[in-house]
Amino acid sequence: MGRITRKIIRIDEEKCDGCGICADACHEGAIQIIGGKAKLVKESYCDGLGDCIGPCPQDAITIEERFADEYDEAAVQEHLEERDSSTEPAKPVVCACPGSAVRELSHPAEQMETAPSESVSSSLSTWPVQITLVPPNAPFLNDSDLLIAADCVPFAFPDFHSRFIKGRVALVGCPKLDDPGYYADKFTEIFKVNEIRSITVVYMEVPCCGGLVQLIHKALIQSGKQIPITFLKIGIKGDILDKMNL
Repeated sequence: MGRITRKIIRIDEEKCDGCGICADACHEGAIQIIGGKAKLVKESYCDGLGDCIGPCPQDAITIEERFADEYDEAAVQEHLEERDSSTEPAKPVVCACPGSAVRELSHPAEQMETAPSESVSSSLSTWPVQITLVPPNAPFLNDSDLLIAADCVPFAFPDFHSRFIKGRVALVGCPKLDDPGYYADKFTEIFKVNEIRSITVVYMEVPCCGGLVQLIHKALIQSGKQIPITFLKIGIKGDILDKMNL
């Protein structure tokens, strides 16, 4: 194996926030999160096809053509087998993904107290809510106001039902732990076969959650529809940090 001019990924470390989505998407194990940034660990592991590009919420990965080591499929297989068969205990990763940083939250004591006689009613009007389980032709999707929520949001935002779910059809999922490519295709189909009045997307401030914004953009473009969208970024302390209307 020598060095040739070929297509290979380029990672813009200034844009990269270390979310790790690209590392999960790379089937060759060519990308690792090192020092809080995505790194190409070896040129010969990268096939240059760019499976890692689509999921990147920061658009930090591109394909460039340059002089590099040839892609070595045998070396990749050996690398993957060695990685998968390793029995060494995993070393603690300090904030490899900023969104996974361990922390404790404090709230004023009065927010924790609820009168014993006080009851809260659910505003959920449809089921299921998990994105994977909802068929694109579910009757309740047509002529609906759609709420798409990252699945951490209901735990962080105290008034989730009355503020977001009420009057909307709720779909919930995780852009990091689930397959973002599947989500993009699923929403493309949902937007195509239904008349959606509006879309509200609520996602967490953690970097990996930005993938939800990207995949909804992609799905809407692929569907060919024009639907008003509101994006709301939720802080881990339960506040609304940013709002964007499209």
